Amino acid sequence: MMLDSRKQPEFSTRQIAVLEEALRLLVAGGEKALTTAGVARAANCSKESLYKWFGDRDGLLSAMIAYQASKVRTLESDGERLTAQSLRERLETFARDLLAVLSGDVSLALNRLAIGQVSRESAKLGELLRERGRRQIDRRARALLDAGQRAGLLFFAEGEDTYRTLYGLIVSDLHVRMLLGEAPTKDTERRAERAVSAFLRLYGTEKIQAA
Repeated sequence: MMLDSRKQPEFSTRQIAVLEEALRLLVAGGEKALTTAGVARAANCSKESLYKWFGDRDGLLSAMIAYQASKVRTLESDGERLTAQSLRERLETFARDLLAVLSGDVSLALNRLAIGQVSRESAKLGELLRERGRRQIDRRARALLDAGQRAGLLFFAEGEDTYRTLYGLIVSDLHVRMLLGEAPTKDTERRAERAVSAFLRLYGTEKIQAA
């Protein structure tokens, strides 16, 4: 199966290397460490290249968040009709990726910074996390659920509520606990499988139950 690339951010190998360095700086030194000069120096590129690729500092932050969100996959394959097995595989891939991203140092650092900005007049980081991060992940997962319904594998009346159930089964209160300092979970594989199994028991049609 191929990675679903539709409407996902497209970055070159060089740009990805720069974004990885920017994310590393953010985790190591916080928001103050994320300067164009610092990123250019760490990534061994010019500031002119940074401005050309990402625009200003907000554009760089936006690209960093979009890049993180792109790591949560649904494994969409053009023209392939979903089966009970392929739907389960894609849901489990989504669940594992989501848990891996949310429990990573980068996600925790970004979210803690955004929470720290809430009391300020401008909470731009939180807005970027919602628009370029969470909503992009949500959109791809919703598309997968809709495809499952069209294939007669899932039955639900309201897609948004159904997706929120899936998200809740996968994440529960885990992300909040990690933001408060709890060690990241190491059991993502089993947690993902349990969440998907519970979701399919709730919303799977007879085709799913038979499989």
